[in-house]
Amino acid sequence: MAAGARLLLALRRGYATHHRPASSRLGNTLSLDHFLQRQRALSLYRTIIRGTRSIPDPTTKAESRKYARDEFERHRNVTDISHIRYLLSTGKTEWESMERYIKGV
Repeated sequence: MAAGARLLLALRRGYATHHRPASSRLGNTLSLDHFLQRQRALSLYRTIIRGTRSIPDPTTKAESRKYARDEFERHRNVTDISHIRYLLSTGKTEWESMERYIKGV
């Protein structure tokens, strides 16, 4: 085997002694504050989905769920903590007013 071929084979195998840049096995990790806000967002989403169960009209129920999902998806990549808090607060307020309307129907 030629020396060049052995070198290529060794590089391709990736021996343990071969220097690799350090990287986390976990990939990108969330800060504690981001983790907590993510939990609040998931909790709000679950509350909304559960709350829409009581809507009697199937079309309205589907539209409400689609609207909620679209709003959460639209803001999926927001990383600024203060903006996330604002969105959660606004979403909670909107849901509470919608919930009052649903219970009145």
